[in-house]
Amino acid sequence: MNTPLGIDGACDCHIHVFEETRPLAPTATFTPPHAPAPEYARVREALGLSRVVVVQPTGYAFDNDCTLQAMKTLGPGARGVCVVPHDTADAELQALHDVGVRGVRFMMLAGGVLPWEALAPTAARIAPFGWHINLQLDGHELPRHEALLRHLPCRLVIDHIGKFLGPVSTHSEGFASLRRLIDAGHAWVKLSAPYECSRAGPPGYDDIAPLVETLAAAHTERCLWASNWPHPNIHPTPSSQDLLAWALARMPGDAAQRRILVDNPALLYGF
Repeated sequence: MNTPLGIDGACDCHIHVFEETRPLAPTATFTPPHAPAPEYARVREALGLSRVVVVQPTGYAFDNDCTLQAMKTLGPGARGVCVVPHDTADAELQALHDVGVRGVRFMMLAGGVLPWEALAPTAARIAPFGWHINLQLDGHELPRHEALLRHLPCRLVIDHIGKFLGPVSTHSEGFASLRRLIDAGHAWVKLSAPYECSRAGPPGYDDIAPLVETLAAAHTERCLWASNWPHPNIHPTPSSQDLLAWALARMPGDAAQRRILVDNPALLYGF
């Protein structure tokens, strides 16, 4: 399955970079692996990708320096998602925008430092910059927050196929809520990290594959792909090449693959 992708401008929309010498925040829930940007650059080359989005790890809380340095190391084909307080000054937001930041991460699971109460104020602050809220939560909670998310004044990106922590099907209310948010016109979903949801496991992730197939076929224009490198806390470490091949096999043809890997990220992240 280790076949490099041959689509110019293809993007990996979610990776993390960790430096073993950088101190973790008190809110960190695990010790991450050493996963520096040059190591990911080799992965990106092996995958045949040219663009990447570096997402701030929860373990560094509001200290975005590692993410920003990784973006610089990975070059002009890199964008970033940071974690900032909702009252961050406009000048600081502009400075982050100028170096390629395009979103603010909200982790609503263990280790997150921004609460639900900060989501709407943050969305209002970042909307003028064309940024998005990058949201990770248990997808089963989407119906509870759907009204709030539907009315955000900025774009919304939902991680990891919704990251349903527990059994899920294409007929579940959480998945229906995800699809309604996408249909509302300002939300995207990452077809990434099936191991975060799957109980069946690799190589087929047979319980999650129908969700990805449905999203890729019915909501092609709102799907993204990501590796989630370096796959923190997943043992054994999965192959990013195999995960890309698995996702491509769930997409309905070459046009959909190009839309999901190239066109959608270019629009969302401003490549």
